[in-house]
Amino acid sequence: MAEDKGNFFVHRPIVAMVIAIVIVIVGALSMLNLPIEQYPNLTPPIVQVRANYTGANAVSV
Repeated sequence: MAEDKGNFFVHRPIVAMVIAIVIVIVGALSMLNLPIEQYPNLTPPIVQVRANYTGANAVSV
């Protein structure tokens, strides 16, 4: 009987799928109820390139 403990979800995949679906639904409901203030401020990444090339114009650089 000890070896049967690890095979519960192998022998009953429907139970595993139901638990996974319940976890996803609870997570989605929790995310919908989360206030906007709890989200972090996202800023788009900015890349700035600076080069010095004495005597050259913008096209040459």
